[in-house]
Amino acid sequence: MKTSRAQAIRSKWRKTQLLLRHQGIRPLIPETRKYNKVSLTSMLEKYKMVYVKPDGGTFGKGVMKVEQDGSQPFAYQHGEKRWEFKNVEALYKSMSKRVGDQSYLIQKGVHLLRHQKRYFDIRVMVQRNAKGTWETTGIIGRLGHPRKIVTNYHSGGKPMALEELLKSHLSPGKQAELIKKLNALGLTIAAQLQKTYPNFQQIGLDIGLDRNFTPWVLEVNTRPDPFIFNQLKDKSMYRKVLSYWRLANEKRKKTIQDKDKDKVKEKVKVSKKAKSS
Repeated sequence: MKTSRAQAIRSKWRKTQLLLRHQGIRPLIPETRKYNKVSLTSMLEKYKMVYVKPDGGTFGKGVMKVEQDGSQPFAYQHGEKRWEFKNVEALYKSMSKRVGDQSYLIQKGVHLLRHQKRYFDIRVMVQRNAKGTWETTGIIGRLGHPRKIVTNYHSGGKPMALEELLKSHLSPGKQAELIKKLNALGLTIAAQLQKTYPNFQQIGLDIGLDRNFTPWVLEVNTRPDPFIFNQLKDKSMYRKVLSYWRLANEKRKKTIQDKDKDKVKEKVKVSKKAKSS
């Protein structure tokens, strides 16, 4: 795929490798490896909890939470169901049936903050304005389904104002500091991806906060859904995100149209050259 034509990167592995090149972002990327038995065993020994997810997956589909703990040493959860195993061989055999021949990744598990006993993470929207400059246009919390392991809206997660989720954890002043940090992190990640893919117009960051309020970069979406912000009572953030999203779509359409015109011109040029010869 040529960088000049890139509008989205599906591969989580590819995006992770690009972000790891940046010294400031690298410490905020949970360790990630390609799925296999050796990596699963060593990652569980090291972290006791990991997430296994499709390399090209979307909407939280196919994600599994894997743990090494309790009376049954190994377990994994997918959706609302949980399976337990006595050894890693049985665990891996069962998981691999679900994985099949797809490419999966293993990511260090982050123990997320909770709100009313439910885990939550954060979506940070970063978009280009009319001048082509990056802006962090929206930040929203995503409260996970009480019986599921993902916070995605399409999988039963509940979008909420971040301040509502943080108020039992941080003072208003500390919340403002954190939001400022998330704004800056979004701009840094956008600039880093832009080095390789200059045509990007918007990205959505999935950020997980641990008990130390470290903003772990769980995932970067290069075609983020703006409509999650419509779930907030205050629609001002949604209106801004949507206006920038529409601008990005118009630019994308124009780019495609310009390329199509160039192709037509080239064909005409080749045809004329063939006739003259």
